Amino acid sequence: MPSTPDDDSVEPIVRKTAAWAWRLLVILAAAVAFFWLARRLAIVVVPVLVALMLTALLVPAVDWLNRRGAPRGGAVALVLLTGMAIVGGILAFVISQFVIGLPGLVEQVTRSIDSVRKWLIEGPLHLSRAQIDNAGNAAIQALRNNQEKLTSGAVSTAATVTEVVTGALMMLFTLIFFLYGGRNIWHYVTKIFPVRVRDRVRAAGSAGFRSLIGYVRATFLVALVDAAGVGTGLAIMGVPLALPLASLVFLGAFIPLVGAVISGFLAVVVALLAKGFIYALITLGVLIGVNQLEAHILQPLVMGRAVSIHPLAVVLAISTGGVLAGVVGALLAVPTVAFLNNAFRVLTASQPSTEPLTHDGEGSAIMQAEPDSLEDRSE
Repeated sequence: MPSTPDDDSVEPIVRKTAAWAWRLLVILAAAVAFFWLARRLAIVVVPVLVALMLTALLVPAVDWLNRRGAPRGGAVALVLLTGMAIVGGILAFVISQFVIGLPGLVEQVTRSIDSVRKWLIEGPLHLSRAQIDNAGNAAIQALRNNQEKLTSGAVSTAATVTEVVTGALMMLFTLIFFLYGGRNIWHYVTKIFPVRVRDRVRAAGSAGFRSLIGYVRATFLVALVDAAGVGTGLAIMGVPLALPLASLVFLGAFIPLVGAVISGFLAVVVALLAKGFIYALITLGVLIGVNQLEAHILQPLVMGRAVSIHPLAVVLAISTGGVLAGVVGALLAVPTVAFLNNAFRVLTASQPSTEPLTHDGEGSAIMQAEPDSLEDRSE
């Protein structure tokens, strides 16, 4: 478009700034609309994203069985049943250990409370027993006064449980189809793009999914090491509920850098209540040591090889995800960034990817377009 006299009267830098500004505003508006829609449809979006992460973890095993002659459907069923059996067994063992260890923890906490009460009375504070009893009665009365709020919170929790069950069923249903026919689904979705860019889009999806597989594998290994380190330390010190607490550390470690530390502080609290201040400090030291092992050895060697993301980008992604969607956002932020990072590299490359869009022999690309259908391969 030829410039007008009014355009010529404006400094070039101002025109360029204005051009950039309105384009960035349009991009920002599109991003806000996308996140608003995603939050409105969270009960659908979150299960699909979790299913995609689980697909990245399980699809190599399914592909391995399929390449060795097992029907695709049978391989999917075997891997899912095996995975659910392992998770169910671990949960049953953890819950049983929690039930067994809870009475002992209650007894130790009771002794700790009695010791604190004795110290408050006979120690340097010299509080009277009546003051301590009044403080306890005030706390009980505050709970009674807020009983209605607690009840409404329980109702809200029940509704949340219903949503979790619904989301879990949807995630399982989506996971089955991703494992069985994910490549064909991706091949079909990319047909909305023009033919001249379709191959590059498929290659970008393949590259992004490979980074997602690397991220899930590396995170699983890091979480396992974190849980083993914390659990071993708690067991050696004789802290109650060592295994359930280590399991919480394992789950929390799926949020990089901060998840294991936050979930590990519960172990510090349990050690404080059950064993005293010294053991709580030792537990904190174990937690810090495991975190340093993760940050300086496991993350660079394991995660760095799988996903090339700067630590600052990881922290910003977790913070942004947490602000936008809470714990779920923090959990999904880093794998989303890892996926987009590799996908955009392929999309913006100066030369189209020369990597063939076929199975790579490693079971590491669910989003690859294969000329034959999965149904034909499974026969």
